[in-house]
Amino acid sequence: MRIVTVEEMRALEAAADHNGYSYAKMMEVAGRAIADQIKARMPDKQDTRVLFLIGAGNNGGDGLVAGRILKEETLMTVGFLLLKKRDDENFHKVKALQVPIIDFWNDPVNLDHLATRTVVKMADVIVDSLLGTGFKLPLRDDVALLLKRVKQGIAERESMVEFKGKPARILAVDLPSGMDADTGQIAPETLTADLTITFEASKPGHWTYPGAGHCGTVIVAPLELPSDIPQPQMQQVETADSIRPLLPRRAIDANKYSFGKALIVAGSGQYVGAAALAAESAYRVGAGLVTVATPQINVPLLAPKILEATWLPLSHENGAVDESAADVVWEKFASYTAALIGSGFGTAEATAAFMDVLFPAPDGTDPLPTTYPDPPLIPSSAPTKKDAEITPPPLVIDADGLNLLAKVKDWWKRLPARTVLTPHSGEMSRLCGIDSKEVQANRYLLAREKAKAWNCVVVLKGANTIIADPDGRTAVIPVATPALARAGTGDVLAGAVCGYLAQGLDPFDAARVACYVHGSAGLLAAERIGTTASVLATDVLHSLPQAIQQIEKHDESA
Repeated sequence: MRIVTVEEMRALEAAADHNGYSYAKMMEVAGRAIADQIKARMPDKQDTRVLFLIGAGNNGGDGLVAGRILKEETLMTVGFLLLKKRDDENFHKVKALQVPIIDFWNDPVNLDHLATRTVVKMADVIVDSLLGTGFKLPLRDDVALLLKRVKQGIAERESMVEFKGKPARILAVDLPSGMDADTGQIAPETLTADLTITFEASKPGHWTYPGAGHCGTVIVAPLELPSDIPQPQMQQVETADSIRPLLPRRAIDANKYSFGKALIVAGSGQYVGAAALAAESAYRVGAGLVTVATPQINVPLLAPKILEATWLPLSHENGAVDESAADVVWEKFASYTAALIGSGFGTAEATAAFMDVLFPAPDGTDPLPTTYPDPPLIPSSAPTKKDAEITPPPLVIDADGLNLLAKVKDWWKRLPARTVLTPHSGEMSRLCGIDSKEVQANRYLLAREKAKAWNCVVVLKGANTIIADPDGRTAVIPVATPALARAGTGDVLAGAVCGYLAQGLDPFDAARVACYVHGSAGLLAAERIGTTASVLATDVLHSLPQAIQQIEKHDESA
């Protein structure tokens, strides 16, 4: 399923109109798609009542077309509830059919909009075509009042004996009214749809909470736009079919070096298990050899747990990786095809010095301007001199590795191009210098913007994880489950990304595959255990093989 932003959708429609494919034609195609969805889901009987909530713009026009088609082609009873007066061609076509039309603005206020509530509670299907993708919060007072009255009518229906077991189905056109199509932010009055039908491509808000929780099933209907209009950069919702071709192939005559070497630089005295989770995860997704670089005191604790790993004991200060370990790690970079830095590091000053030395400040230009300015932070200390012949392998930076970088001025200039960053919302807020609520309020656009500005692949973790490449490509992993809301699951994900990088996948593709496999493993773990409340990171880790097998064997086109 493709994704486009509101701005990109407007550009597509404008290009189509410029090429002679009119907005009126698009509206007719959209209305037909809505009507067909209703016909497919509801019995074609006179006592099947469909109520269209009609706004003043093009979204309302789509609803008028759909209602007209239902009236002309079925036995269903069709009615319209108009937010504002309309005087367009589609309205006059509907009016000529002599269908019931209620003008909300004339519904007597002294009766508490009784007519509105009455038609709502009698409706088997309510089609929300009030506001389209161009809407931005907050709601106008009249729309908020209408949605409140609709909710009251729905509640009255649920309390009526004759409608017991027959709740009204709510179909949203493009998106539930009151939802921002780019951010997924919603107004309190927004209806929760059973089905959302959008056009040509889904929008970021369909996959970003809280809006995603109000969309129900999302269906994308084509607008039949001309094939020669310019298309935006690839943005999509991942599926087993899109991930399967990316899984590394394993030749029957391969050896361990055929599948790469992963270096896991992780752990501290406080967070011993992070290194183990990440290392085994890299192995489970197929890496041929995994070396764990961790404070020396951790090695005797971890070695009996991960028999397959090799070990690189690091110097430390009270269990925290220290500055002198940086040169050791740097020299080892040349021997590995991928490396993970930061899981379970902690934020001790000694480890901050390690990061500062491992990634020295270069001579660079000013960062790209962005909507979310990065904060003025503490200047870095002078780095040690490194062997210029050594080039870091593809990198993943996770957890406290990110938190330590965020404290350094212009940290993104220090990293190799297209390093994979795996922040959750709190870590992203520190990297950006903004409140975590602001991160949550604009996850999709923020991930895309920062991937470009930092020249890194950003994996913004959370419900429906977002992966953004500097070139504009963006992917959404359609997994939202509390099974993954557990300490350690991020270490499993970071190890999986490193494991796929080690096998030679492009950083963006490695992140896509790892996140999809990881999300699938979370769902499988919850299914096996029987509740999301009891899933541990090790359960997700042990479900990785089954998740990979499921992707390899599943054919969604069958």
